[in-house]
Amino acid sequence: MDNSRAHTQDIRPLRIVILNLMPLKITTETDLIRLLSNTPLQLEISFMKLKSHTPKNTPIEHMMMFYRDFAEMENEKFDGMIVTGAPVEQLDFEAVGYWPEICEIFDWSRTHVTSTLYICWAAQAGLYHFYNIPKYPLPQKMFGVFPQQILDPQLPIFRGFDDVFQMPHSRHTEVLSKDILANPELTLIAEGDECGVSMVMARGGREFFVTGHLEYAPDTLAKEYLRDKDIRTDVSIPLHYFRNDNPASGVSVTWRAHANLLYANWINYYIYQETPFDINKIG
Repeated sequence: MDNSRAHTQDIRPLRIVILNLMPLKITTETDLIRLLSNTPLQLEISFMKLKSHTPKNTPIEHMMMFYRDFAEMENEKFDGMIVTGAPVEQLDFEAVGYWPEICEIFDWSRTHVTSTLYICWAAQAGLYHFYNIPKYPLPQKMFGVFPQQILDPQLPIFRGFDDVFQMPHSRHTEVLSKDILANPELTLIAEGDECGVSMVMARGGREFFVTGHLEYAPDTLAKEYLRDKDIRTDVSIPLHYFRNDNPASGVSVTWRAHANLLYANWINYYIYQETPFDINKIG
């Protein structure tokens, strides 16, 4: 931030758009807004939906009231964007019914958004679309809360972080560090011994790809475990999540502080200090 920007009195809300692909949209909205609100900066949050996909688990009245199609928003510009995960990770990307529209939105973000945060399936989809990084099926679901090692602690996205932080994961596929490291446009910035690649940065922080779910509420993995256990017999408990790995003992929440730090750092260092005051100059 230069002196002219630092001393100006002009203030406007930062515009954040969320493309919410999760089936339980209201839950995801709550999780993300809880983290985004942990900043003194003014935020104006919008929700985007796909025209090529109709959600089955959210009331149509809610969608009509709070969401707009991409076609209605494509001429607008935003300071930040979040693209969530989606329950389609075991499909090939091109087999996903809304893949063409997703690709169009991904391309649009590069000229209409200052910094974009891709989560879980969206992280894998963005890495594949922009950088041709493949995903691989896992022998069993990556399910639980896993320690992550920071590979570049000087990055502003990790301001205030400990050397190791915890992140929930819930996925059936992965990207590999060898593929990330082989691409000079990508920087692997966090990984775990058990969960593998967890965070990748590109374009100097204009793109972040996070394979886990720091936004998850304390009981999200428990609800997922109980839901799956009711319909299948091969469901394992989420690792490092319940106290003593015993569901009856309750949840040990170990990731909330770093979740708040990550989103606050993203907003402050990669949006607020990088976006032009005139939002129309984003691009």
